[in-house]
Amino acid sequence: MTKVKKSSMLLSCLLLAALVSLLAYIDGSASSYIVRITRLCAINIVLALSMNLVQGFTGIFSLGHAGFMAIGAYTVALLTIPVAKKETLFMLEPLIAPFNTLTLPFGAALLIGGLLAAALAFLIGLPCLRLRGDYLAIATLGFSEIIRIVITNAQSLTNGAQGLKSIPKTANIWWCYGIALAVLIFISLLISSSFGRALKAIREDEIAAESMGISLLGHKMLSFMLSAFLAGVGGGLYASYIGTIGPDVFQISRTYDILMIVVMGGMGSISGSVVAAFLVTIGQEWLRVLDGPLPFLPFWPENGVSGMRMVVFSILLLIVILFFRNGLFGHREITWSAIGRRLSALAGHHKDGEVKAHE
Repeated sequence: MTKVKKSSMLLSCLLLAALVSLLAYIDGSASSYIVRITRLCAINIVLALSMNLVQGFTGIFSLGHAGFMAIGAYTVALLTIPVAKKETLFMLEPLIAPFNTLTLPFGAALLIGGLLAAALAFLIGLPCLRLRGDYLAIATLGFSEIIRIVITNAQSLTNGAQGLKSIPKTANIWWCYGIALAVLIFISLLISSSFGRALKAIREDEIAAESMGISLLGHKMLSFMLSAFLAGVGGGLYASYIGTIGPDVFQISRTYDILMIVVMGGMGSISGSVVAAFLVTIGQEWLRVLDGPLPFLPFWPENGVSGMRMVVFSILLLIVILFFRNGLFGHREITWSAIGRRLSALAGHHKDGEVKAHE
């Protein structure tokens, strides 16, 4: 192992230790509101990385993420809600077997939810992944709406429009950030592998990639299924995070929220998705004050302006896109070597300034 790799590994371990210490402090000393926002940031990291896999690295314009989230969320809910609670929830129609008597640990439920989402992605991908561009986006968007409508009408399985309540809130800060870290490492290793390079080749030029012997449908399908699996896991975390789900939670707007994070961070940038997940999640909460009264502005309505938070946030997002056409990071990543080069360059400029001042 080279000296550079040893230094990078040591710095990564120190960063991980600092992150664990910070999370332990937040979990033990911060308010419940701060803890909830911190957990939501991790969930959005998982969802953004899963979408970036197909949108940024493979070039598949898919808008079906909310549907895969719904599959994972309802699977986790049905497999973790206690049997006694299920009997009280399903009053119009009884819950079908084996879910009416089955309860599994949270980790197993997350895994099953991701696998079911991946299986559904395979069925959707067979007809859809032969399409390209806007046609593919419309097709996946349609399937996402079909999933939501099926959930609304499957009374004996999903409790229909009433939704599911009393979901155990097992997804604490350690579950959320543990899974987010695992997904981050998995995506990083995947993209740096030969399979990841093939995905990038498909993104850049499908004809050239196919002429080099890359199976377009096979690679697209596997990328689509992996993305759906991670979206299902993210949906399961989200269900445990909020404790109550219904069909309205997984509308098309949920897909747009995740896409906003990916676009802001940079299509094809893992670091960008992570940073943008924090910026978007915290920014939306920080701007929530705009929806209420602002005593320091005399012209502001006494009861506030509902929705002003999203108006201001949309303007800020537009400004970012105008000045950063490829997002905050583009295709770039934050690495220790890149940080070292940047610090060296800054040190060099500082020394040059001192020499000129001395002269």
